[in-house]
This record gives sequence, C-alpha cells and structure tokens, in this order.
Amino acid sequence: MDSQQQERHFSLARASLQQALAWYGNTRRHWHYPPDPELKAAVHPELHKLQQAIAKLDSQLLRISTFGLVSRGKSAVINALLGNKILETGPLHGVTQYPRTIRWDLPTDKLKIDLIDTPGLDEIEGEMRSKMAADVAAESDLILFIVAGDITRTEYEALHELRQQQKPILVVFNKIDLYPDCDRQAIFQQLQQLGRETNDTTLPLTTDEIVMVAAEPQAIALRIEHPDGSIEETWETPDAQIDPLREKIFQILSQEGKSLMAIHALVQARHLQQTIADKTLDHRQQEAEDLIWTYAKYKATAIALNPIGVIDVFAGTFTDLALIRALARLYGLPMTSHEATKLWRNILMSAGILFAMELGSGFFVGLGRTAGLGAITLNPSVIGVYGTAALAQGGIAAYGCYIIGKVTKTYLQQGCSWGNLGASTTIREILKQCDHRTLLYRLQSEISLTP
Repeated sequence: MDSQQQERHFSLARASLQQALAWYGNTRRHWHYPPDPELKAAVHPELHKLQQAIAKLDSQLLRISTFGLVSRGKSAVINALLGNKILETGPLHGVTQYPRTIRWDLPTDKLKIDLIDTPGLDEIEGEMRSKMAADVAAESDLILFIVAGDITRTEYEALHELRQQQKPILVVFNKIDLYPDCDRQAIFQQLQQLGRETNDTTLPLTTDEIVMVAAEPQAIALRIEHPDGSIEETWETPDAQIDPLREKIFQILSQEGKSLMAIHALVQARHLQQTIADKTLDHRQQEAEDLIWTYAKYKATAIALNPIGVIDVFAGTFTDLALIRALARLYGLPMTSHEATKLWRNILMSAGILFAMELGSGFFVGLGRTAGLGAITLNPSVIGVYGTAALAQGGIAAYGCYIIGKVTKTYLQQGCSWGNLGASTTIREILKQCDHRTLLYRLQSEISLTP
C-alpha cells in the first residue's frame, strides 16, 4: 500500500473513534431520558480507553511485542534490534520478570516504535500467564514470537492463543548459529505437523512470516599464531545476525505501518463499543421490557378493534417500527431511519413463521372480521365468531411485537459498531483495500466482520 492509502486508513480510523467517543460519551443523557449516574460510571472505563486509543493514534505510536518460552532469546532479539545491550540477558532462566517497554529510535519522524519484552510464557502460572499475554498482545500492533530449535507443542499452543488476538505475527527463529541446517521451510512444515497433531486446521502463518536470526551468537574459539611461533587461543563473539528481522520490520512499517495501527485501533474500538452496548442493555433491561410490552398491548388492542385487515397490516408495521426507534432512544445506541429500514428487513427473516402468521392473519382473519361486523346488525349470533377472531388476531399481533422487540435488542447489541464510520464498517473497508502481499490481507479471514 502506498503512503497516501495508509494515511487515508489512518484518518478513517481516527474519524471512526472520534465518532464513537462523541456518540457514547454524549448519549449517557439522551432523548427525554434523564442522566443515569450508574450507567455513566459503568461505561467510564470503556470511554477512557477510547480516548487513549485516539491519543495513541495522534502520537503515531506503534507497539511491537515479543513472546516466547524461557531462554529463546526474546531480550537478546530486542537488544540486537536496538544495537545496544539495554536488556539483561544470561544463561539462567527467567531473567525477564515482567513486561518492559523500550523506545526504538529510528531515523524517521513518521512513526514512533515501542519494543515490549515479556517474561517466558512457561514461567508464569496459569491464569496470570494468559492475562499477561492477552493484555500485552491487545496493546500491540505487531507480535514477534521467538523460537529456537525444535518447536514444542506448548509453543504451538501459545502461538495459536496469541493468534486469537487478531494481530499480525512474525515467527522469529533465533540462534541459527546453533542450528545451521534449519530453514524457513523446515519450520513451516514443523508447524503444519503440530497443527495436525493438535487438530488445528488453520495454519497460523506462511513462510513469509518466518524470519531467521542469531541475536546473540555463541562465542567461537580462535587460534592465533604469532611471528615468534607462539600460539594464543582466544574467544571472539560474532556480530548479531539481525538484519533479516530488521529489514522485515522496516518493510512492514513502510507498506502497512499506519494501516496496522488503524486496524488495531478499530478492533479495540469495536470491542469497547460492544462492551458499552452490553452494559447499556443490562442496565436498561427492565425499562426495555416495559416498553416492549406497552407497544405490544397498543398493537394488540388496535388490531383487535380494527375490522379492516389491510389497515391491520399497515398499523402493525408502523407500531413495530415505532418500537424499534423507541428502543434505540432508550438505549442511546446508534439507529438512524435508514438503519431502522435495514433492521425491518432483518426482522422479517428473524421473526420467521410467527411474523408470517401475523401478516397472514392481517389479511384473512381481519377480512373475516370485516364481514362479521357487517352482519352484526342483522344476525347478533356472529358476535362470538367475530370476538374470537379479534382476540386471535390481537394475540398474534402482541406476541409478534414482543418477538420484534427482542430481535431489535439483539440487533442493537450486535450492530452497534456498524453504520457510517462504524468500527466494523471501517475495518471491512480498509481490509478490502489491502494489497495481497501485506500481513493485513492475510488477517482478513481471522477478523470476524459479522455483527
């Protein structure tokens, strides 16, 4: 992707986040509903994270994190990239005890890079390990998974778990000076084999995402013969073989750096919007139930009393659309008139047979009631038939309205990030424009775009 396209992706992401913050930040007091301090407090963490995501975009800060098991050389890889031994390394396990962030100063003012070092995934117990990995990965734009030697099943499972964060990953095979016969294809085949053994049908990466380095090569013995015939033995440490990884990172930054940041911010915003919607629906649950039943009663009464079937259908449709808008206003979730129309099409499918019965009864049972009404003055005995038809019609209408209310709640909850400049909509638009050579292109199948 060229720089102009990346800038456009970056601008789209920022506009989407600004819109989300403006909407959800202002709708804690919406329509004619009074401010709700409890709801405002409940969604404050998500609104704060949205503000942080915007600030991160404004600072143009890209985070690269390293993961791997103990003694795979995570700290050494970062030191080699920096060209300076800043992080402590050593032969003992577990030198890195907690995540550390170091700024990588590059000769460019376009992006700022933070490198994040993490403890070995196999030296932190259970839930603490999973939470640490998830927290760091969630804040990362690119993940370096460091391996060395034969890849174990534990490593493969950790790699698969990190992949669930929907972030681009490079597998960095370190210590190639100790494994000279290993190449990218062999590593790829090993990953394939581990995938079959663990019944994982989705290969986590391609050979293009495997990089070979020697971040901290082993010292080699040298034998020096002096002119006087004396022999001296010494040790020399070769330079780090880190250029393949550095060049790969620079290539990624050049081709899709800002687009990666944009997608990361949007994925985070989508999750935050979903959380806000979930909390809002939980908080307004009783009010929503009362609202749905109120509209259901209005609809049932109107249809039961009205003798003209065609009017039943139009009146029922109007009531259902009014309910949709009323629920959207109650929750304070995005719902324009255009989206209400799209929701109506979804409702026709979601309500299924029940809604079809309501429409059918509107034409046929209602027409029967019309004929019955005309005959009341001549034959009062039809009142019972008329009343039974009216009650049946009203009951179906009320229950259909209730189902529509439930479907609306689900749509509002799951579709909160769609619409113009919605996070999900913007993610889909950016991914469609990605070049097939980019990491983002290969992430398309992993980022779920279904609301």
